[in-house]
Amino acid sequence: MSETESRPTNFIRQIIDTDLAQGKHTSVQTRFPPEPNGYLHIGHAKAICLNFGIAQDYDGLCNLRFDDTNPEKEDIDYVHAIEKDVHWLGYEWAGDVHYSSDYFDQLHGYAVELIEKGLAYVCFLNGEQTREYRGTLKEPGKNSPYRDTSVEENLALFEKMRNGEFKEGECSLRAKIDMASSFMCMRDPIIYRVKFAHHHQTGDKWCIYPMYDFTHCISDAIEGITHSLCSLEFQDNRRLYDWVIDNISIKTQPRQYEFSRLNLEYTVMSKRKLNSLVEENLVSGWDDPRMPTIAAFRRRGYTPASIREFAKRIGVTKMDNTVEMSVLEACIREDLNDNAPRAMAVLDPIKVVIENFDQDKVETLKVKNHPSDESQGTREVPFTRELYIEAEDFREEANKKYKRLVLGKEVRLRGAYVIKAERFETDDQGKVTTVYCSYDPETLGKNPADGRKVKGVIHWVSASEALDAEVRLYDRLFTVPNPGAADDFHSVMNDESLIVIEHAKVEPYLVNAKPEAAFQFERQGYFCLDNQDSVEGKLVFNRTVGLRDTWAKIEAK
Repeated sequence: MSETESRPTNFIRQIIDTDLAQGKHTSVQTRFPPEPNGYLHIGHAKAICLNFGIAQDYDGLCNLRFDDTNPEKEDIDYVHAIEKDVHWLGYEWAGDVHYSSDYFDQLHGYAVELIEKGLAYVCFLNGEQTREYRGTLKEPGKNSPYRDTSVEENLALFEKMRNGEFKEGECSLRAKIDMASSFMCMRDPIIYRVKFAHHHQTGDKWCIYPMYDFTHCISDAIEGITHSLCSLEFQDNRRLYDWVIDNISIKTQPRQYEFSRLNLEYTVMSKRKLNSLVEENLVSGWDDPRMPTIAAFRRRGYTPASIREFAKRIGVTKMDNTVEMSVLEACIREDLNDNAPRAMAVLDPIKVVIENFDQDKVETLKVKNHPSDESQGTREVPFTRELYIEAEDFREEANKKYKRLVLGKEVRLRGAYVIKAERFETDDQGKVTTVYCSYDPETLGKNPADGRKVKGVIHWVSASEALDAEVRLYDRLFTVPNPGAADDFHSVMNDESLIVIEHAKVEPYLVNAKPEAAFQFERQGYFCLDNQDSVEGKLVFNRTVGLRDTWAKIEAK
């Protein structure tokens, strides 16, 4: 993380400042606890920046701990993808990677302790019955008929659960708290269930697995976490978090604090919905550049610095809100405007023939890589008799607002000469295919000698020296700001979220571009070399973001 990135402040940092000043803690220890059941999305990036950023700023530590208590939905590939995301964002975790499964023996021991204290019991209500007994927000629950089973019998039953003597769903271990509580999470929640599933860390050692609310707080305590930061949906669960810690013989007393999760326009953050997009082949995978996952943003050309800046700008509060997509796009646009070298790419080419330029000549021009940053140097661009320009950059007739190439008028080629359109050819459909021009050889790097004013500048590439490239124009995956509110989010998917241009022409120096390397294609937007499909002999560029926010105009209409 750059030293120039200023330290933000928020209510959590104010709590930490107070805790340290009062001597409640002498150091800060946080953790990031993802479940390895999918790729991390931009909401997780906010949590990563918060947890690791706080540890970094307070010279503390942050653990990476995988909440791996649901083996049927988890995969070691997701573990590796999450590790990669955290590293890419610029953070390092303390020591080795942690897993909740590291503590399964201790968790089992604390469950036995609750049973011995008369605070947990084995319940044989099925799922439907359990929900019925739990009550509603307006009606209290009622006690399970198994709630008053003796400690001795509960210990024996729990041992049978561990030994695999009950079927999945036949019984569970529940905490004995209060079925009349106004908080649903306190109505004798399940803390262990039977599940015959192979675990990616523990293999087949266990056939009972602890629930998240039981696991999370104990894992925090074992690791010495001082400030356990969760999103706001866990606010009520803090009561269960504290109850578990208060009723087991563990010395460390971590505290949970909640902040609002990130809601971002034109996206869905539900892992279930994201997974359905992948499973239904509506996107190419979890890292499809239209997805809101960290891997997708990386593939699209977003930088770690832009994501960190976004997290800083949106801040940390307790109020739920939806962040405009333009805020995120502004962060990457500003980053790339400063740091991305320029290049020329023609996406919809028509040919220009400069009739008074030698047919076999290849002139090498030096062009700045960045208009305002000389440290980025220059590059060599070949100039030849035949060039490509954008089809939209030529018109037979145009008004004064059109600052490009018009028949009988002049325009400047970026970094090169002034040319004049003399005549043109079309195909059978009337589409312009070739524009014949003349050039003024005295205008390289200077205005015409006779004082002629040439206002327009267009980009170009050499027809003989340019490289073929596939260019993917990515846009927002949905057409409405809140697709999650639609009856069927599939119905509001953007049919134009991906437009593939198969025969773009780019200048030859891009042959050495590295995967994820960013460029500003002159007058087109910011692009990066795709990190999956670009192979030797095939260049694939993804549009990261346009030069300006075109959606703002659409939304204003």
